[in-house]
Amino acid sequence: MSEENIGRSKEKCENCTKQCNKKQSDEGTSSLPEKDVANGEVPASSHLLKQQVLLSACLSCEGCVSEEESLKISQQNLEEVARVLGLNKKCDVSKHQVLVVSVCPQSLPFFAVKYSLDIPEATRKLCGFLKSLGVQYVFDTTLAAGFSILESQRDFVQRYSRRHHDSQALPMFTSSCPGWIRYAERVLGSLVTPHICTARSPQQIMGCLVKDYFTKQQKLSPDKLYHIMVAPCFDKKLEAVREEFYNSLLESRDVDCVLTSGEVFHMMEQMKVSLADLDSVPLDHVLGEAGDPALVRHQGRGSEGFLEHIFKYAASELFSLDVEEITYKTLRNRDFQEVCLERDGEVLLQFASVYGFRNIQTLVHRMRKGHVPYQLVEVLSCPGGCVSGRGQAQGETGGRVDKALVQQMEEAYSRLPIRLPDTNPGLHILYQDWLEGQDSTHANTLLHTQYTQQSPSQTQTHTQPPHIQW
Repeated sequence: MSEENIGRSKEKCENCTKQCNKKQSDEGTSSLPEKDVANGEVPASSHLLKQQVLLSACLSCEGCVSEEESLKISQQNLEEVARVLGLNKKCDVSKHQVLVVSVCPQSLPFFAVKYSLDIPEATRKLCGFLKSLGVQYVFDTTLAAGFSILESQRDFVQRYSRRHHDSQALPMFTSSCPGWIRYAERVLGSLVTPHICTARSPQQIMGCLVKDYFTKQQKLSPDKLYHIMVAPCFDKKLEAVREEFYNSLLESRDVDCVLTSGEVFHMMEQMKVSLADLDSVPLDHVLGEAGDPALVRHQGRGSEGFLEHIFKYAASELFSLDVEEITYKTLRNRDFQEVCLERDGEVLLQFASVYGFRNIQTLVHRMRKGHVPYQLVEVLSCPGGCVSGRGQAQGETGGRVDKALVQQMEEAYSRLPIRLPDTNPGLHILYQDWLEGQDSTHANTLLHTQYTQQSPSQTQTHTQPPHIQW
């Protein structure tokens, strides 16, 4: 399905068990006009990014996307970016919009593999390309992910402390995957939504960081800044248009446009970009620090590692146990694993990671039967995690995942050094200078949100057992 013609089928996505392989329209593969390539400009009239919205593993299938959402998603493409760039060239400087691009760490291995570079050099080349188009600032979202992890850790410990008098406290489900969130809200409803961690995803925290903190530092009105996110997943487009991430007073979204890694790469191919001709430009830093900030990753296979961070933090905070290494027990497959914290033969904590729609279906089935022994479940709709996002892991034909590409990306990603968010001085500075403290009202407003049941008519057919024993 194309972005501007999302089908209206009402298939029950809860019962779907395989990836949607509907082919994109021919217009998604059109080439850039030669004159635009020659001028080194992004062509405003190109159909380049009218591509397929493969909302991961049908968790946000066309039956769940409204016409209004479809329209908003269709506007998140290269043509819209070209429009903003074009206006900057035509209008008075006082009316220019500042273009800022934030790149997810999970997107960087894609460019590294495609260009046979290590991740740091591929990132500098990507940054050089974006700035050659007219982008003023390029950040990575590791800082925002650190906020999301720290707030998720705190949310879990608070939930654990009230588990005996609050039946909805546990289990806690992670909230960074928009495909999973949409499925939970539209299909599972109140069975799950009270259990979803309230911490915003790294993407949306980055949106707040750019539109709130950074604009103030630059003395800009948020509506004068156009914020683009480069992500591995099409679902992130849908997340960016959620109503709670729009400031009606400022008439500004936290994230104005999401482009997938594959879309950016396709643009570079169509523009016949030569890496040798691109400058190697270091990433910018939200705090304005000089130099090239070191690229790091968080723990976890191909994602931000929420399970591992929360597990180690909870072990320390709740039981005064220092966990150095986590041992995973594979259940159904490598995308359904669990970890346990034991002391003197007693199981203190039991967490699970559940990736991919098939495994999510197994989890849902157990939930409905009341057989979920976990205090926390890290849920991601893409098998293998975010590095396997459909916005960068698809093969050249048929929409299937390129397993060799995914393996190369995972290997490249694993070579990045790990940094614990607790040890990042930038986070501590921002908690004080931007958020007025970790427990402030400002921090709660900008770093958290709520998830609730939506479209009751869609969830009424899914009955809930009267007595669920979590």
